[in-house]
Amino acid sequence: MSTNSKTPNQNEEVDLSTLFKLVGAAFERFINFFTSIFKNIFSAFVWVVFLIKKHIIILFSVLVLGYLIGFFITKFSEPKFDSSVSIVQNYPSGQNLYSLVKYYNNLIKQNDFETLGQALELDMETSSKISSFDITPLVSGNNNLIIFNEFLLEIDTLASPKIEYDEFVENIENHSYKHQKISIQSSLSNNFKPVFSKIISSISLNPYFMSEQEKDIKELTNIKEALEFSLLKSDSLRNTYKRVLEQELISNNASEIGITFEGSSKTKTTREYELYLSDLELERELVETDRELLDKQHIIEIISSNQEAGLMSYTKEILGIELPLSLFLSLILFLLTSTVILVSEFLRFIEKYRPKTTKDQAKA
Repeated sequence: MSTNSKTPNQNEEVDLSTLFKLVGAAFERFINFFTSIFKNIFSAFVWVVFLIKKHIIILFSVLVLGYLIGFFITKFSEPKFDSSVSIVQNYPSGQNLYSLVKYYNNLIKQNDFETLGQALELDMETSSKISSFDITPLVSGNNNLIIFNEFLLEIDTLASPKIEYDEFVENIENHSYKHQKISIQSSLSNNFKPVFSKIISSISLNPYFMSEQEKDIKELTNIKEALEFSLLKSDSLRNTYKRVLEQELISNNASEIGITFEGSSKTKTTREYELYLSDLELERELVETDRELLDKQHIIEIISSNQEAGLMSYTKEILGIELPLSLFLSLILFLLTSTVILVSEFLRFIEKYRPKTTKDQAKA
């Protein structure tokens, strides 16, 4: 009996010992894996430090050279002034607007300042001083949410595939935004407000948009007249009902005035209240229609005309950060030089492991 009882215990001890060894080995491999990663990262860091130390004079010289180039360009080059306006589009005119700005930039690239001056009603001297046009959307998270909600209301969400917000924002085009910013860069600090007005009028005089504007104004005017007529009829009905109530009060039937509609058993709604709510809804629709009519009076509107006289601009944007021209050139030259050094060191490293050719073996 005693011999049989000890055998299972010995087997269990062997199994536990094997299990602990397997767990220990797995844990050791896990530690070694992360240790090797850390060693590789540290080795790469040390290699980069020694590489920078090896070429510190070249890299520092490049930084100084880039800064000096930017400084002298800023100091001795022709000054640049940046004028801009913010606009709101009451019609889908963004694609036409972007095409027009692209057309102006092409004229500048071709040095066709005569045609540019005729298009913008500028003299040759002023048009030749314009270096570029630019247009960018004024975007915020709230604008994207509003556009996304309007898009969902326009489509049949049951028939169309599910569309995610992030996917929608990635695919929306810049000209689709209602609010845009138009900029002009020039070597003159002139007031370019007439130029901006000319650009806007070029779009506003488009026959298609003028036709759409006329139809929209006519439709909204008819809606407004219908709402005003409905309010008038509602007011007449309310006055009639008021006279009926007064007559019932005079005939001592005030206790039977409780004329109600079907609804909650707890709260009884009188006819007067229903008429009042109906009037409120009509008035709200009338106010919205008036606002739409005011918006449709203009195809494009200028909502902000800051910097009309121009603002000197010597900055460049990189990764969303505005940098002075000198720092920008220093950074660009530093990155280019570092890339060249890294590539040359990498090629030199590969050269050490290049298989020996027959010629090399003969020399050996």
